Order: sequence, then structure tokens, then C-alpha cells
Amino acid sequence: MPDVRYVCLSDMHLGASNSLLTYLTSDAARVDPTKRSPVLVELVDCLRGIISKNEEPERPTLVLNGDTLELALATDNVAGMAFERFAELILPPQGEPLFRSPIIYIPGNHDHHLWETAREAQYVNYISKGKPGLPLAVPWHATNMFRAEPPVSSPFLEELICLRAPSQAAPQFPSEFLEELIRRHDPSQAVSVHTIYPNWGLLDETGQRCVVFSHGHFTESMYVLMSTLRSMIFPSRELPLASWDYEAENFAWIDFFWSTMGRSGDVGTDLELVYDKLGSKRQVGVLISNLASSVVKKWGKKYWPRWLQRWAVKWALGKTLGKAAARERNETRKRLSADGREGLKAYMEGALREQILEEREHNMPPAVSFIYGHTHKPFQEDMQFYGYDGWTSVYNSGGWVVDTLKACPVHGGAVILVDEDHNVVSLRMYNEAEESEEYAVKVEAATHPGGVANPLLERVRALVDAERDPWKEFSQTVASERLLRVENLRMKIG
Repeated sequence: MPDVRYVCLSDMHLGASNSLLTYLTSDAARVDPTKRSPVLVELVDCLRGIISKNEEPERPTLVLNGDTLELALATDNVAGMAFERFAELILPPQGEPLFRSPIIYIPGNHDHHLWETAREAQYVNYISKGKPGLPLAVPWHATNMFRAEPPVSSPFLEELICLRAPSQAAPQFPSEFLEELIRRHDPSQAVSVHTIYPNWGLLDETGQRCVVFSHGHFTESMYVLMSTLRSMIFPSRELPLASWDYEAENFAWIDFFWSTMGRSGDVGTDLELVYDKLGSKRQVGVLISNLASSVVKKWGKKYWPRWLQRWAVKWALGKTLGKAAARERNETRKRLSADGREGLKAYMEGALREQILEEREHNMPPAVSFIYGHTHKPFQEDMQFYGYDGWTSVYNSGGWVVDTLKACPVHGGAVILVDEDHNVVSLRMYNEAEESEEYAVKVEAATHPGGVANPLLERVRALVDAERDPWKEFSQTVASERLLRVENLRMKIG
């Protein structure tokens, strides 16, 4: 029987008040990161039950696929303490660790700053140990996808990287921040956290089956905005093809608004309110109207009609702030909007395909599975993309936050499981619903007519009974805790 070898979680947003995995006080008024979220406790219990059924003693690898920490809407200390509560559960001081070392960490847009600090620290280390007088390499904006090199630790390795890295890709970097948080709760833990960005790939021994993990923010136009503006201003310059070029052009924008606002004091708090309002069309309209009136009042032209100036400013804000409000997660009718599908296609056929071919000497594995998050809308679907052989299995792991006042059935959270043969299934932990009775854990897999059987699907389905604990208890807990986050959101946006 297949064993679970990889467990993928994304969009935990630890530290955020709207995260189901962060403890929120019973009055819904504030986060208390010193306590464990009931949903987090139940989630880990469910995972422990699945993993305990493995036939081999080897523990699985945990893949944290982006937005693990909330660094835009929470301060670093709050996000860090919320992560400690997670570490206590999966790596208990007394008891068997749930996962083996290393943990794979792929930053997203909301914890992107940890990628920046990791690569900058590594670059300083590279400079300090390099030979005087030699040219310095361009700082890396991506890591290798497949090469299983350890985090860089010697000048010899670093020099080799400089000589052979035309792609601006480097080996995995250690995440000192997460490693120290783990050691803080238990100094005896010898767990490494490898930072990989933006893609991490697994290959079977034959090179025929491939699984790729990526947070997925580059599938949305908002996060390649600087590249788009550059092409608009300089039409002769095409959009970048490689993921490291996307990152090089957009990292400052991503870091500024989506990953460092939590440390900006009152400004960060106010921007959190703006961010929350972007989830409501009515509130976006109010926000744009208020901004337009303020702009015209402060900087308006004296002899121009005020109504015309307000109209012009509202139009401009609608094209910018309104675009931010039209993010993929705010499309509540479909699990993947037309724009989201087009963005996924562009990334799969462009940046991701380019990196796979470069690292695989232009050999595309026949069977590819792509796992991403970011949208907070879990799904699984076999799709066809240019440059890939046959069908590509696409899995979205959803998210663990409450973005809307009204329950949105396409929003939810999933855990993606991968076995030793690189079969993939989605352990759909929940989808939002108005009635608590509608919450139930499901096990699903991407498929297509004529597709081969997925032994991991049958294995996991046999282990999950939605009508019995711990699965039933988990569903009941999510239903009640969602209502608490709804009340918190209501208090903030009115």
C-alpha cells in the first residue's frame, strides 16, 4: 500500500486575525498568539491519524507552500509566536515528531520578506568567503527546482554556483527565522528548514513522473505588475520568460505591499483595514469615493468643476485600486476565473516550463503534477498545456482564512498528499458553508477520461470517515470558528 511521503500546506497566514489557524479570542476582538487555535489542534490530530497508518517507519516531509506566516497584516512577533504554536504540535518536546527534517519552505507573497532576508544573508555570506579580487555574481532571485544540493555552506560551493548559474538560480537557502522559532520552543530540536523559491520539484527514479510545488502568486497579474508596466512603457521589451526574471522585476513591489506592512505601525494597521475592505464590492466603492473626494479637496484645480474632478479621480482609482479588489480570491462564483485560468496557463507554459527544461536538459517529464495555493479556492483538475506531454494534474490547496462575510462555497482549505510513487490526492478539509451540517472532509484527485488508477486515492479514502472523529470534530470546529472570524471581519469593515 502507498505511504504518504509529502504533506503540503499553504496559505496558513499564521498571525492574521482572519486565519482559522491563529487563536482568536472568544469576543472576536483580538489575536492571542500564545494560545493554540482549536482548528490548528484538530488539523494536526487529523494529519497524525493519516501518517500513523504509513507502513514504513520513515516520517513524511512537510512542504509549506507559501503564506505560512502573515507578514503584511500582522507584526513579525505575532506571526512568529503563531508559528511556534504550530511547531509545538508537529514537533512536540515530548513525543514523536510528525515530520522529518528538513522542512521545505516555499515563501509566498505574504511571507515573501523571509525569502528576501534569506537570499540577502546568503549573499553577504558569499561575499565574506569569496576570493578577493574576483568579480561578484549577480544576487540570485530563485533557487534550483530539482537539484538536491544542501543549503550553501562553503565558499567552494558558492564559487561553483557563480560559475554555473546562467539562470540566476542557486541551491536551497536555510530559513534562519523559522529554524530559530522551532529551537525557541524546544532547544533540542535539530530540524532544518530549507527555503526554496519560487518552484520546488520532485522526480521519480526514472525521471518520468514529476511533482512541482509553487505558491502561485505569479499566476495572478497583480504580482507581475512591474513587468506589465515596464512592457507598457517600453513596448519593445517583452514580458520576462523565466521565473527568476519575474522575481527580479517584481520583488520590491511584492515585498513592499504584501509582505512588510505588518511592521509599519499605525500605517500597517490602517492598510490592514484597506486590505479587508477590498473583499467587499460595496466597501471598495465607498473607499474609492472617499479617496476621490479627499484628493479633489486637497489637490483639486480651483477653476474645474468639482464633480468632473471627482469623476476623473474615481475612474483612475477604479483602474488601480479596483483592480486590486478584483483579485482571484474575490471571484466567489468560480473556483478559477477566466483571468485566473489564463494566468495559470501563462505561468505553466512560460516561466515554469522554462525552468523545468533548463534544469532537465530540455527533457520534459511525461507525467507532471502542479501544486499551488494563493487563491484560497481549492480544486483539482487535469488540464492540458503547451509544451507538456498529455495531461497535467493541477491541485490547488486553498487557504485557511475567512475573506468574506457571507460563506463562499468555493473558498476552503485542503492538504495535498503525495506518496512514494508521486501519486497525488487532495485531502479537502473544508469548504465554507452557511450551515454547520454542510461541513465535511472529502478526499479527491484530479482525473480525466482514460486516466490511470490512483492507488493513493483509495488508500486515503479508506482512512477518512467524515462521520467519525477526528474528522467530524474537525468539521464542527471549523464551522464554529469561521463564524468567529466573520464577526471579527464585520467589526473591522462595518
